[in-house]
Amino acid sequence: MEMQTSHDLPKTPPPTKGWMTVKVGSVPLPVYLAMAALIFVTGYLQQLPVNMLGGFAVILTLGWLLGTIGATIPGLKHFGGPAILSLLVPSILVFFNLLNPNVLAATNILMKQANFLYFYIACLVCGSILGMNRKILIQGLFRMIIPMFLGMVCAMAVGTLVGVLLGLKWQHTLFYIVTPVLAGGIGEGILPLSLGYSSITGVASEQLVAQLIPATIIGNFFAILCTALLNRFGEKHPDYSGQGQLVKIGKTEDMSDALQDQSGALDVKLMGAGVLTACTLFIAGGLLQHLTGFPGPVLMIILAAFLKYVNIIPQETQNGAKQLYKFISSNFTFPLMAGLGLLYIPLKDVVATLSWQYFIVVISVVLTVVSVGFFVSRFLNMNPVEAAIVSACQSGMGGTGDVAILSTADRMNLMPFAQVATRLGGAITVITMTAILRFIFH
Repeated sequence: MEMQTSHDLPKTPPPTKGWMTVKVGSVPLPVYLAMAALIFVTGYLQQLPVNMLGGFAVILTLGWLLGTIGATIPGLKHFGGPAILSLLVPSILVFFNLLNPNVLAATNILMKQANFLYFYIACLVCGSILGMNRKILIQGLFRMIIPMFLGMVCAMAVGTLVGVLLGLKWQHTLFYIVTPVLAGGIGEGILPLSLGYSSITGVASEQLVAQLIPATIIGNFFAILCTALLNRFGEKHPDYSGQGQLVKIGKTEDMSDALQDQSGALDVKLMGAGVLTACTLFIAGGLLQHLTGFPGPVLMIILAAFLKYVNIIPQETQNGAKQLYKFISSNFTFPLMAGLGLLYIPLKDVVATLSWQYFIVVISVVLTVVSVGFFVSRFLNMNPVEAAIVSACQSGMGGTGDVAILSTADRMNLMPFAQVATRLGGAITVITMTAILRFIFH
């Protein structure tokens, strides 16, 4: 009878191995806890470096944790839990003064001074456009313009009518509640809108910003909720969903490779080329804005789409942009929202202006743009769920809202279309409503 040696006995996994399979963001739970503890203690002692390193440390630890929690809470995970928690919890922490100036200063350097949001959006837009099937891309960009215009006009009419029926003045409802929801975010929408309003009314722009921002924030959260409901609807009714594709693929069209990822094996050098490509296209958009006065982010999208259509960029460079897109979107989405929640979501201003009439008007605006996108898509050969989700981005907080809304439905590949709906729709809203207000005052 042979005796078993110690080498023959089954090995018992170490106690920590089970925990190592649980991940927070991109790292195992024990590793995350060790890193987060160090960063927390350093922040508590106000010794975080006030630079991009400190900023990344703050948003990564906070965003990965909140995103993971939001994705595990039953019920909430199907209704935008990761996005809502990543935006709302940091804002609550700031509202109750639970974060010291050192943490906020480090985040400010990354988010505002270095403008990490624009880098994130440039990488996502360029990567998703250059990595997309050309025919689907061009069809989608042109087709979204129609529901965007219809949604904007209908939302303004419905929102103003609802406000009047609830006893609000139509001017206040239209210019201070409805318009901010459709303005395209804070930086590109509310700030220029407040400057335009200020030059016409004589009211200080800072005071106007505090009045306009709440509608944008509340509209963004309702857009996230609508997107979560649309996502669930698409899962239960597959005929209405394209599983992430905006344009329907006809039976007579040979587009079998349209949905395949052809970016190739991961190549870190190609990702470097993707960084340069994204930066170059963003800068080109800014230059064109200087020459034409049209919003730079929209021009960047148009330029990227044109370059993709004429296929002038080498395929390996396009692959690098697509790989960079996958890396950035999978690792930095919820950290980015945590950073935005720390700096851009002033709950104090939101709480000061809340009323049940205010909520109903904002809800009516969001539901209108979403409904128009859903029903009009039928006549434009688009999938209703995807078209409605992109339309929801019209009532989001610019690039911030696009990220939150699309991540809720796991459809980050729709970012180019969302940016068209948000940027172009927002620019048209700001210009049109400022002109109308000037006409009324004169």
